[in-house]
Amino acid sequence: MHVTYVVLGNQPYSKSFFKNKTYQHTVEKLDLLQNALEARGYGNEIKATTPHYNDLLNMYRNKSVKPSEAEFLPEFRDRMTEYLRVLRKNNAPAMLNVIPMQYILENNLDVSFAFMDGKSSYKVIDNNGLVYDNAFELLYDSFLWAMIKTGHGDVKLVVSQIGWPTDALPGASTANAERFHKYFLPYITSGIGTPLRPGMNIDAFLQNLSDENKLGLKWGAYQRHWGVYEFNGVPKYKIDFTGQGHKTLPSVARGLTSMPRRWCVFNGNTTRDNKTLSSEIDKCCAFSDCTSLEEGGSCSHLEYEKKVSYAFNRYFQTMVHNQSEVCAINGFGEIVYTDPSDGNCTFPIEILAAEYKQIQDEFLGAKSGTPGNPDDYYESAASVRKNIIMHNIVL
Repeated sequence: MHVTYVVLGNQPYSKSFFKNKTYQHTVEKLDLLQNALEARGYGNEIKATTPHYNDLLNMYRNKSVKPSEAEFLPEFRDRMTEYLRVLRKNNAPAMLNVIPMQYILENNLDVSFAFMDGKSSYKVIDNNGLVYDNAFELLYDSFLWAMIKTGHGDVKLVVSQIGWPTDALPGASTANAERFHKYFLPYITSGIGTPLRPGMNIDAFLQNLSDENKLGLKWGAYQRHWGVYEFNGVPKYKIDFTGQGHKTLPSVARGLTSMPRRWCVFNGNTTRDNKTLSSEIDKCCAFSDCTSLEEGGSCSHLEYEKKVSYAFNRYFQTMVHNQSEVCAINGFGEIVYTDPSDGNCTFPIEILAAEYKQIQDEFLGAKSGTPGNPDDYYESAASVRKNIIMHNIVL
């Protein structure tokens, strides 16, 4: 029987993502939602749950903790025990977001430990003799151990998010994303399991089918670049969703229309004060996506003026209507017809979509009659994170 998951929120107890704000009534709401599904006859086909992250474990604070020593931190133990009790009652799975790259960065480990190709020189030998040569198995089994110690080791654990970002961070690249999926997907389809649970089938959701250029930046600029596809429907790298290890590119999206081949760049005007120019750059990046300029990003190598041009062009491409006027940018911009892309840094041309016209009208204050504030729009758009599962591919 095919089971659909209704995901209520995302990492409700995660202080690393929500600072000091956590959501106290998640378990009660999960139970109410599942009871409502049961009452309407959908209880067997639809299960309510919510994902969590490894920052609930003691290993998040103590790097020397091995998988068999992992347990929920004292401030989360009672909540997670109740969460797992309700899931067991409802025959619903627990969910875990696994982000190997982030774990590697947080713990300053050899990046090869994030991949499942056995090439890492770093290994973790548990007290029980089990050997971990990759981050995924270590993180998954650590969470399993924490569940076992609450008396709920029989609850199914689903990987609700896993993938590899391709930009805006050192190590975030299409080559590394391809390498990660090349070995992870066959591992999942093989049913080989983990050192703690050999032979166990693991359900996993990939993050993400496409990039999300309006995703909030508080979790890191690279969070906008999980996609297997570029924004224009072109795949970034080879990936075989069947898990058979074929070296193939996914299909290209059809029916998309690009804007004309023209770009907005910095005209080199240095006669005006830098504060005005800085203000225009901030405005452009508040309304469009400049995360490729982040350290380690695909455009971080550009000289200053080229970086300004990149910011101008992202803003220009986002503002579809009256492009020549938009590129004025307070006297700093000009339209060119020669592609200014530089090495791995692509100056994109947006696809034509009706939604951009509506967004632009709202941004310019067409409905209210007053000029729009790009910061206001950015905050409102970024604060609503789309449900991860809706964008993922389940294996």
